Amino acid sequence: MGVMKVDRLKAVLQSINGLVDKQVLVGVPDSTAGRKDDDAPLSNAEIGYIQETGSPANNLPARPFLVPGVAAAQSKTLPQLQKGVEAALDGDLDAVQRRLGAAGLIAQASVRKRINSGITPALSEATLRERARRGRKGAKEELARRAAGEKPGTDLAKPLIDTGQLRNAITYVIRKRK
Repeated sequence: MGVMKVDRLKAVLQSINGLVDKQVLVGVPDSTAGRKDDDAPLSNAEIGYIQETGSPANNLPARPFLVPGVAAAQSKTLPQLQKGVEAALDGDLDAVQRRLGAAGLIAQASVRKRINSGITPALSEATLRERARRGRKGAKEELARRAAGEKPGTDLAKPLIDTGQLRNAITYVIRKRK
């Protein structure tokens, strides 16, 4: 009795090429960089870059969220990527895409969690007063806390969250390597 063999070399090579040819990027892609308030002078991508790196010219400290957020997810994204490699070796290009997507979702959630955590340094008095003027409850409470002599914090008025548009714009894309 003979053993039936199926030649899957073509499917395996296509899957491997499909995996090698792709990358998962996390951040604010051009397609979601806009702001809901049309008169905003900066896009979410520009705001994110300024927040990540700081702007000494505008007296804005760096509040890194993207790179540390992705790095914090690495222990959870690596198994997904490893399973993607296994799927490629099995010739399953659909499973490769699913695993890349899973890794992207994990990293996206980690970056958003980092933003939600309240990144130091705490907001300046001027920023808090502006937020309070616009009715932000946390800013009012933080100003009251500081007026009572307490140490500035990031739990009541989170530095990277005012409207939530930057946080909500964080996403992932899977695209061909350039």
